[in-house]
Amino acid sequence: MSASTQPAAEARLGAPAPGKAVLQVEKKGLLTLAIMGAAMIQILDSTIANVAIPHMQTSLGATQDTVTWVLTSYIVAGAVVMPITGWLADRIGSRRLFIGAVIGFILTSMLCGIAVNLTEMVAFRVLQGVCAAFIAPLSQSILMDINPPEKAPKAMAMWGMGIMIAPILGPVIGGWLTQSYNWRWCFYINLPIGIPTVLILLWLLPSRPVVRRYFDGLGFASLALGVATLQLLLDRGQHEDWLSSWEIRIEVMIALSALWIFFVHQATTKKPMFDRELITDRNFITALIFMVLIGVMMFGIFVLFPPMLQTLFGYSVIDTGLVVAPRGVGILMSILVTTRLAGRVDLRLIIALGFMVTMYSMWEMTHWGLMIDWWYIVYAGFMQGIGMGMVFIPMNQMAFATLAMRYRTDGSSLLYLVRNIGGSVGISIMSTMFARGLQTNHAELSSHVTSSSMSVIDPATADEYQTVGEAALRMVDLEINRQAAMIAYLNDFQLMIWLLIAFMPLIFLLKPTKTGLGQAPHAVGE
Repeated sequence: MSASTQPAAEARLGAPAPGKAVLQVEKKGLLTLAIMGAAMIQILDSTIANVAIPHMQTSLGATQDTVTWVLTSYIVAGAVVMPITGWLADRIGSRRLFIGAVIGFILTSMLCGIAVNLTEMVAFRVLQGVCAAFIAPLSQSILMDINPPEKAPKAMAMWGMGIMIAPILGPVIGGWLTQSYNWRWCFYINLPIGIPTVLILLWLLPSRPVVRRYFDGLGFASLALGVATLQLLLDRGQHEDWLSSWEIRIEVMIALSALWIFFVHQATTKKPMFDRELITDRNFITALIFMVLIGVMMFGIFVLFPPMLQTLFGYSVIDTGLVVAPRGVGILMSILVTTRLAGRVDLRLIIALGFMVTMYSMWEMTHWGLMIDWWYIVYAGFMQGIGMGMVFIPMNQMAFATLAMRYRTDGSSLLYLVRNIGGSVGISIMSTMFARGLQTNHAELSSHVTSSSMSVIDPATADEYQTVGEAALRMVDLEINRQAAMIAYLNDFQLMIWLLIAFMPLIFLLKPTKTGLGQAPHAVGE
């Protein structure tokens, strides 16, 4: 077992020499595979369990309202502890924290699989969420540390592939496991991947040096309370009908108050939770804003697509996976091309082009109908994958290009936290817009169902035909529901286009850098 470390002074250098990484390792390819394996199982688990919720409800003896805590507890627990990833990595060492988090994630996955009631499941999901919170940001910062500056963009491209594709595969794999075996295999699947991953990490993973670092208790407590409450209200808002519920009103007040305390404290204290050099870097702050949009787009699509394909188009879980898979192919292709262009083309141009391709794909989706052929779905998804890949990786590169090396772990945790919050916002917005749009569209379409619009049966006199008339009206109502749902989905797609248009001008806030990720500590002109 090897755990090479670097002197603290070297870890704080602005940038390593060309050809040298911050952390020197042997068998870098094998270690990269293990790091990606850990990141993949963590990201898969954030979506893989969603499709198994109805099966869990019966097995765990839960109600429809309480079983959602299986998802909520995981999200909230991760949001609470993720901001201290950087501090904890400095305090106990990145190697210990990462390996401990992966081992904890595997063990809690097994415990989730053997849970016999809802109380046990929620408790184990909380622990799993805590472990998962450290894996994604540490995997990103470790990949940057073990690669020299000129190879860092390729490492980030590989990491980006996993981050972008895993949420797409999660529901498909979860549905197949649930149908073919049992919902518990949604958690057991982490063991055959996780165990060899841990063995490789124990063998090869190096560590940054342990650094004595002040812990900002008030900053952490206020941020954790604000983010956790925000995630809770976003998750439960639609179910509780938003501000008509006192629960949501109280959560809004707590979230706003806690986050206000955090920002005021961060701006005034002598020893803030996050160094002001990190949160005043223009590229990094702009990237944080864009990560909200990326979260909204990624998870907003995930919450809309599978139900639409399965309920309106009649696709099975496997067919849904096959139709959605080309989006992942588009992401892979665009990331590979973007990586080769890094350092040759202004990354802002690539990001702008990615936005336009994504908007084009969403525009194509606004023209869908209930009789659309599967080819158009595949084509739009493929183009959308290309666009999102062209935005995600260059944005990560520009976020870290002007940051000192010592801020990598804190920066990674903040980027990932903001993306998760964006995902929760996207899910809440799209679900709420769809539900309200469905009701509005149904009422409007129903008003046009009259005796003059139906030649087969008069709705006003259908009750005279007793069972036959009742069945006919049900069929009419079912078709109205289908049409109303399709229109609601199209309206959500249109909303995403407007969000892209609103965010696109922020590209001009990014500073052009001389080189790619991690190769220049300062922007051009500084």
